[in-house]
Amino acid sequence: MNSSTFFVLFIGFLLTTLILKVWLNTRHIRHIQRHRAQVPPAFASKISLEAHQKAADYTIAKTKFGLILLFVNAVVLLGFTVFGGLQWLSTTLFAALGPGMWYQMGLLVAFSAVSSLIDLPSDYYNQFVLEEKFGFNRMSLQLWLTDMVKNTVIGAVTGLPLFWLFLTFMAKAGDLWWVYAACVTIGFMFLMQVLWPAVFMPWFNKFEPMKDVALKTRLESLMQRVGFGARDLFEMDGSKRSGHGNAMFVGMGSKKRIVFYDTLMANLSHGEIEAILAHELGHFMLKHVVKRLVYMSVFMFGIFFLINYLKNQLWFYEGLGVTPILIGEHQNDVMALLLFSLIPQVFSFVFSPLLSIASRKQEYEADAFAAEHASADELISGLVKTYEENAATVTPDPLRSKFYDSHPPAALRIAHLEALRGARAS
Repeated sequence: MNSSTFFVLFIGFLLTTLILKVWLNTRHIRHIQRHRAQVPPAFASKISLEAHQKAADYTIAKTKFGLILLFVNAVVLLGFTVFGGLQWLSTTLFAALGPGMWYQMGLLVAFSAVSSLIDLPSDYYNQFVLEEKFGFNRMSLQLWLTDMVKNTVIGAVTGLPLFWLFLTFMAKAGDLWWVYAACVTIGFMFLMQVLWPAVFMPWFNKFEPMKDVALKTRLESLMQRVGFGARDLFEMDGSKRSGHGNAMFVGMGSKKRIVFYDTLMANLSHGEIEAILAHELGHFMLKHVVKRLVYMSVFMFGIFFLINYLKNQLWFYEGLGVTPILIGEHQNDVMALLLFSLIPQVFSFVFSPLLSIASRKQEYEADAFAAEHASADELISGLVKTYEENAATVTPDPLRSKFYDSHPPAALRIAHLEALRGARAS
């Protein structure tokens, strides 16, 4: 392949992906607007018209904002690549720092800083305009800025040493550098499973042992029935940032924790919380978590193998608007990593439905597990309350959902649960 061919391929995929995303999201908006005036029959007794219309308006507003971001992100991507942004940063830093690791790490930091600054206005608008308008924002500007500083520190403490290792491997480990880099990345992923809940999450939120003794006893009984060993049940003060609710597993091995947002705890009954926990336990007991880690590990080897190939291809750099630095050894390594971080979004979106199919299959399986070990009716009512609490529409466009949503649409998911309930009753 030559640089001109790759440039045409890159621009072609970029335009195709952009057109496809715009089409899918405008379909989504029209579909929600058509169903805004009436709650679907399956939810008529469960969701009020006011809540249904709030979810429609919230989803439409988020989707319209997302459409704007599609074009902004496309311009930013082109700005970094074919319009010469990365090339300018590289030339400027190379002139100031000369060849070597300082130049490469400097380019990484400069790229990250510029990217973060570009994202600031949209992050601010999303938090203090969109989320505020629909009553979800609980953050002050000071807390938002404090979170941003903390995230920057965490990114520097964890990310910079990791990239330094990658660049060292690329320079000194020979043809098998990508194997070592993949192994380190996989090890880092597992390490963060332990460090994130134990070290970093307390920077942002308070975690307290579950206070409701009756609920705690009920949930511990469920965990014992299914053979799940977790030491701790926690409540998290998610309400200080958002009105959205959630529940999640964090940690690995003996450090596993089950965390409930206080907003979720306040809105659901004990039976509904038990059923939602049973769904999450289903992911664990059916080995979905392990499978995802295995898939991700294999994926990491594929990613670094591809980077190893592309970093030596002149057409890869020139097709994306970069003139490789040929002074000294391995000066293009950091550029290969940065360019590769930018282009997957262009080429991968068309394959999204395949990932969606696999993810939805696991969600149905976890729902079936929950219906077996808890109450399907309680899971249905808990899910509906969660949709309502989070203003999640129950009328998404089906085609758009296949590209964007890892979970089945609400109507399909609840119909599946009702079928399971009916089968057990008979």
